[in-house]
Amino acid sequence: MLPPLPERMRPSTLDQYVGQRHLVGEGCVLRKMIESGNLSSFILWGPPGVGKTTLAHIIAQTLDRDFYTLSAVTAGVKDVRDVFEKASKSSLFNQKGAPILFIDEIHRFNKAQQDALLGAVETGTIVLIGATTENPSFEVITPLLSRCQVFVLKSLGQNDLQELLDRALKEDVLLKDKDIELRETQALMRYSGGDARKLLNVLELVIDAQPGSSHIVIDNATVTSSIQENMAIYDKDGEMHYDIISAFIKSIRGSDPNAAIYYLARMIDGGEDPLFIARRLCLSASEDVGLANPNALLLANACFEVVSKIGMPEGRIPLAETTVYLASSPKSNASYMALENALAEVRQSGNLPVPLPIRNAPTKLMEELGYSDGYKYAHDYPGHFVDMEFMPDALKGRVFYEPAQNKHENGLKAYLEACWPKYYQKK
Repeated sequence: MLPPLPERMRPSTLDQYVGQRHLVGEGCVLRKMIESGNLSSFILWGPPGVGKTTLAHIIAQTLDRDFYTLSAVTAGVKDVRDVFEKASKSSLFNQKGAPILFIDEIHRFNKAQQDALLGAVETGTIVLIGATTENPSFEVITPLLSRCQVFVLKSLGQNDLQELLDRALKEDVLLKDKDIELRETQALMRYSGGDARKLLNVLELVIDAQPGSSHIVIDNATVTSSIQENMAIYDKDGEMHYDIISAFIKSIRGSDPNAAIYYLARMIDGGEDPLFIARRLCLSASEDVGLANPNALLLANACFEVVSKIGMPEGRIPLAETTVYLASSPKSNASYMALENALAEVRQSGNLPVPLPIRNAPTKLMEELGYSDGYKYAHDYPGHFVDMEFMPDALKGRVFYEPAQNKHENGLKAYLEACWPKYYQKK
């Protein structure tokens, strides 16, 4: 029995590899590392289906290195040490370089498991290639992260996906002999979401849905029909992962605790990483609830800490409590939008000079140049406020933060109107 289409089409060389030209294109950093043979440990960070595992296999095959692979979902410290023992023995007979250890979903390794990697990485017993869909800054311990480069992989673009489609229809051992007419690709592209594996799975699904047909037609209607008839259940490793977390966050943003709890249940039942959920709750507390209820971020952060300590299944209880609290809280994205507005201004106007009165003056020369001259210490004035200009001259009067209409920010608005009547006008 032949393997699925994504496995049959898995490339074995860099020239066959599609996408990530910023890393493996001619003269780019990862390609140069491979061509030089001077391979150091690194982490591949990117969404599902963009070629992380494939790239690791290609590197090992190109350099003819011994290759070991572990899944962070099933492997423990003993498995890691067993690999180190095998790698140490093989290094005695292999002059082509240190063996490669590929760890898929390295973000699921706990601290003890990651600590176990440090010695072998540092001494060069193995070259570590980790793959993760989560930000390694949060998921990988600092000592290990400092010993690895991080390469960011991007979702595949439409041209990349089209190349994969064309190649599959022309080169696959099964498909090349079929009479397949590719009339439309919009639905294929949409359902793939930039994921090569998902694209090829959908393509195979659509073709298999027309058994016995001498002429197979692929258009938007047939793709949509096939997908709806074979809709996968929640899959934390791909498929509906991003759809469910999107629905979860949007339900919280839309103040619907019932829908939010439903999608939380979908994720928990599907085996989603509880810390992934807790991190998204922290983001929602800041972005969507914001200053309308400042306690939301405190509760979300406490939820993350508690889930980190107690794990599952008990961790589902604080997750549920926080979900209901955030969904039931008043909403404001005013502080988030204030930052976005300020970032837009920075990108447009560049590095405008800071007014002299509020510059730091650690040296005598800076004092002589007027740094900090004229600064008024707010706490020396009534109400701990003094009217002075803090913005660069070119931005005097610019207002980035506009308080939203809610109980808490109404109080902030009243305070700002009292302090800055020239900027915040009473309405």
